[in-house]
Formats: sequence, C-alpha cells, structure tokens
Amino acid sequence: MKPDAAMIFAAGFGTRMGVLTQSTPKPMIKISNRPLIDYALDLVAAADVKTTVVNVHYLPEQIEQHLADTNVQTIRETDKILETGGGLKNALPILGKNPVFTLNSDAIWTGTNPLTVLRNHWNPKTMDGLLALIPLQNAQEYSGAGDFFCDEQGTIARRGQSRSAPFVFSGAQIIKTDMLKDIKTPSFSLNVLWNEMLKNNRLHGVIHNGGWVDVGHPNGIITAENELAKHV
Repeated sequence: MKPDAAMIFAAGFGTRMGVLTQSTPKPMIKISNRPLIDYALDLVAAADVKTTVVNVHYLPEQIEQHLADTNVQTIRETDKILETGGGLKNALPILGKNPVFTLNSDAIWTGTNPLTVLRNHWNPKTMDGLLALIPLQNAQEYSGAGDFFCDEQGTIARRGQSRSAPFVFSGAQIIKTDMLKDIKTPSFSLNVLWNEMLKNNRLHGVIHNGGWVDVGHPNGIITAENELAKHV
C-alpha cells in the first residue's frame, strides 16, 4: 500500500512566535513573501497525492480563506486542539484507509522532496511508520537534543536516557492509521502509535540530506529566508 493522501498539521497556537501570532496563525506568517503553509503544500503537490487535508483551530478563518480556491480540504478542531494523533484520527473519513503522509506546516525544506524520499523507501511489509530524520548538525534553529538513533538499515531507537541523539524528527512521515481506532482519548500525540510500532520493530527512519529549518520561533524566519535564497 502506497500513501495516496497527506495530512498537514496547522492547528497550533504558535506561542513560540510571540507577538507575530497574536492576530495571525503561524501557518500564515510570511516567509519570503509567501505564507509558511504554502511551502508544505508545494511539497505535497509535487508528491502527486490524491487528497490533502489541513487541520485548523487557532484563527481558522484565515487559513480556510487562503485555501478556499484550492483542492485542499480543511477540517476544524472546534472544542480543543486534538494534537497530532487525535487530529489525524479526526481526518480519517477524508483521508481514507491507506497509509498517509503527514507533514508539519512550520518547517522549510531544501533539496530532494522529503515526501519523495519517504515514498521511495516505504515498505509496508516491514513498516507501520517511516520517519524523515534530520542529522542534528543540519537541523537549523532547532534547540533540542535530538530524538532518535538510526542505523544504516533505517532501524531507529529513541534517545531514552542518553543526553543527545544524532537525528531529529523532521515532522514528515508515512504512517499506517489502522491502530488509531483503538485509541479512545480524543486528544493524543502520534508518539502513542510510535511506541507500539517500536515495540514490534515496525517504525523506521530515513535520512533527509538537504536543508531543513525549524520556523517555530521568530529567529527561524530569517534563517529560512536565507536557506531559500541559496536555492533560487
């Protein structure tokens, strides 16, 4: 089963952006005169998926209006943010039953389309999830200690008690969604699914060797614009 749908997460409050998100949702902040979410949409369009869904919650009208004349479908999370797992589960009636791409709306990528890399490495016989990982030294504007170890075969392990890990989860992945039906909590992280997949050696990783910038805070805007300028 190849993924034929994509979910872009765009429901967050963007609190790390400070005053920039007081009246503008983070996905609509301009990067080189384009809304941040458009860069994620470009990746999805280039991957030639059949269905694209964007979840919204904070100042949703701005994103809905921006996407009104496109083929992208939006889905509101009205009462509260459902997090990544709950948001994905909420969108399943639109996304369908096949594995899906998921992508965060607050990163800028350069180099090979990460969704293409994921699709080329996807093996549903051995995988329930495949994460696009960034080498820690290449994760611009990221301030954490890394998320995963990953060997040459794509076998991954969490950082655990280690002080740091060499790879960062980029926000892009392919994931099977059938286990979502067993989770009754409305709001939850996809980490819940990852933990089950890791127990069964069904979660794998692939390394993105291009550029990647975390645009979750104001400093990321300038860095992202500089990264894009290198590839004009």
